[in-house]
Amino acid sequence: MYKNHYVSVIIAAAGMSNRMGSKINKQFISIDNKPILAHTIEKFERCRYVDEIIVVAREDEIDYCRKEIVRRFKFNKVTKIVRGGKERQDSAYNGILALNERSNIVLSHDGARPFVKIKSIVDGIEGAIKYGACVIGVPVKDTIKVVKDHNNIDITPKRDLLWAAQTPQCFKKEIIMEGYRKAINDNFMGTDDSSLVERLGMEVKMIMGSYENIKITTPEDLIIAESILKDKGTIFRRKEFVFQSR
Repeated sequence: MYKNHYVSVIIAAAGMSNRMGSKINKQFISIDNKPILAHTIEKFERCRYVDEIIVVAREDEIDYCRKEIVRRFKFNKVTKIVRGGKERQDSAYNGILALNERSNIVLSHDGARPFVKIKSIVDGIEGAIKYGACVIGVPVKDTIKVVKDHNNIDITPKRDLLWAAQTPQCFKKEIIMEGYRKAINDNFMGTDDSSLVERLGMEVKMIMGSYENIKITTPEDLIIAESILKDKGTIFRRKEFVFQSR
């Protein structure tokens, strides 16, 4: 609880991992002898203000996730593992439907972002309470180009206006539920949870996060993860867990 607010976290772990080129879900790849998903859950497990964690997994991986992630690493705050949908938005909505009835603050996080800082989690909770909706992110470092047909550059937006959105994305429960209901009614598919709330005409606050909070998506990202762990004085080891569908 945070100042009488019941805080729920939805961790999306139902992706197909196509860009990783792995035979298994990228979130089950082990770094430093622990699956990426376990590293991610651990951050929210350690945050004293988080009351429940709901993991969204592919249907054929739910049992594996329960036994090899939740039970093996003794994650007591994981209350449910629910089935993912066709798209990430569908998966997140399944998580929302599984929320505890006492929940009034909801954080949505990517299972493949294991380096989120607990400070960012707390900042997100506080931001949701204060503003109703907020996103953890960082200012972009590169110059961004908007490209139109035939790879011709259209415009170069001002860099100081551009941020890279990360997760967690944090909301009062009634706000994110309204965003999802409208998206379903309008048959709208957004790029993230925040975009659904933005469509309501509501302001969403951007809150400074960390450049370490990368989403592990490609093999190159694993090299970056290795560097981050080495910087933390951790011995890095990577291997693929053997996953057997049950």
